[in-house]
Amino acid sequence: MKSANKKNEKAYLASGCFWGTQYHLNKAFGVTSTFVGYMGGELENPTYPEVKTGLTGHVETVEVNFDPEEISFDKVLELYFETHDFTQVGGQGPDIGTQYRSVIFYTDEKQKETAEKYIAILSNMGHKVATALEPACKFWVAEDYHQHYYDKKEDTPYCHIYKKIF
Repeated sequence: MKSANKKNEKAYLASGCFWGTQYHLNKAFGVTSTFVGYMGGELENPTYPEVKTGLTGHVETVEVNFDPEEISFDKVLELYFETHDFTQVGGQGPDIGTQYRSVIFYTDEKQKETAEKYIAILSNMGHKVATALEPACKFWVAEDYHQHYYDKKEDTPYCHIYKKIF
């Protein structure tokens, strides 16, 4: 059940096509809502046709709203890393381009430190982590037809497959 707790926190996570990222993160207990959109570029009010060129600097990103009493940022990051190839440079699966990069956009120093901890854990496991850490900036919500895409299509992601790591 989705929580109505007013103390929600936000995470901004990019891991390839935002449809698959949203699909997995939205199903986690304690996640109260998710929105797909764009972060990291200079263009104001970017549209999907602009972002998909790879020229705007934006990354397809998911805003994750979560109740920290039900799911910690640590657990959100574990699911994030378990649902994409964090070692791939320049995209995810067949989706290639800067708009599909693996990025954690941290909202504060605590999130940055937690993300650094997980990158170190994965590196110590022998993974060459390509995930970037960048400060969160303006999040532009994507067009309605992108929101909860796989739920609307009653389908599952083709390039975001869950793999247990932690």
